[in-house]
Amino acid sequence: MPAKRTPARTSAAKQTEQTAAAVAGVLDEVSAPGSVDRATTSAPSEQPSPEVADRIIVDEPRPDHTQTTTPVSASSTAEQAADDTAPQTTPAPSESVSVAPPQEEVVAPAAAPKRPVGRPAATPPSAATSSPAATTAQRTEAADDDAHPVVLSISGLVKQFGDTVAVDGVDLEVRRGSFYGIVGPNGAGKTTTLSMVTGLLRPDAGSITVQGVDVWQDPAEAKRAIGVLPDRLRLFDRLTGSQLLYYSGVLRGLDPATVKSRTADLARAFGLDDALGRLVSDYSAGMTKKIALAAALIHSPRLLILDEPFESVDPVSAANVIEILQRYVANGGTVVLSSHGMDFIQRVCDHVAIIVQGKVLAAGSVDEVRGTGTLEERFVELAGGRKSAEGMEWLHSFSD
Repeated sequence: MPAKRTPARTSAAKQTEQTAAAVAGVLDEVSAPGSVDRATTSAPSEQPSPEVADRIIVDEPRPDHTQTTTPVSASSTAEQAADDTAPQTTPAPSESVSVAPPQEEVVAPAAAPKRPVGRPAATPPSAATSSPAATTAQRTEAADDDAHPVVLSISGLVKQFGDTVAVDGVDLEVRRGSFYGIVGPNGAGKTTTLSMVTGLLRPDAGSITVQGVDVWQDPAEAKRAIGVLPDRLRLFDRLTGSQLLYYSGVLRGLDPATVKSRTADLARAFGLDDALGRLVSDYSAGMTKKIALAAALIHSPRLLILDEPFESVDPVSAANVIEILQRYVANGGTVVLSSHGMDFIQRVCDHVAIIVQGKVLAAGSVDEVRGTGTLEERFVELAGGRKSAEGMEWLHSFSD
């Protein structure tokens, strides 16, 4: 049976003295270094085990537990056992005491593992692959890409005429400021490829972009950036040379004054001053080629597509045209031309692509494509080698 309440209670003065003595004892014990008070308000027979007591003392008080339990002296233990409902004494906020946890309970953060002496620290993958030389090369390549963006991009280009596949999956990329040569044997697909690039022939498959504009989705916008010298010239030959250049410039959006000024410059550069007043139908093959090239240049295009531009052109005129094109490329223009003259391509162009049977067999800088030999030797090797002349003995017995 629970003990009865003791009717006689300790006077308020006596209780205050006992509480003050208990608090003073607690302060004396806490001030000792390394000491921890493990007392509770329970009776001796109800005290928890040391492990539980440790957990109770060390754990941080939760926000909802605002009262601090104070130990009682031995003289008041019996009274509290007799009257378990006696109120507990809580010190004033100014007298609250923070009890440090025992040293053995403090868990230090895990220390970083020590690496053996003499072994270098592990290098992050990004740092390991980013050597100064590699970083410099990447920056140089990025700067080069910014300075020379892609002007002409050809991807998966296909064109078939009946059962004949003229162009079979051509992929090319030409950057700004390139003098790009395309070489190949007769019937290799060079002219067909360039005709599709300039919008003169619709491809069966693939895509072509000029300055980022799709040639066949937005042909008007793409053609503003292109100047064309086709293989088979189709000129308005009943016009004079001056009239042909005038209409070529006006149709490109130039004002008449600009057209007249540029016509005079082109005629002087190509040696056509005396021929501007004559009908184009009266021009020689070389003069016709030069007036067509002047018409392709008059609107100052970003990309110039030339199909056999020096065929039938005399060496002096060819040298003048080459100098004009080189200055054009040096100032940011781009030239793509086809030719059978391997020496000319090797001497003038900085990049080249070899097309055989409608496929690109080699492409890159001239030095990369030709390797250790000449461009002609490399071309002959990729085109199937030289054909044997056996069986032509009859040619040695003359008809007379």
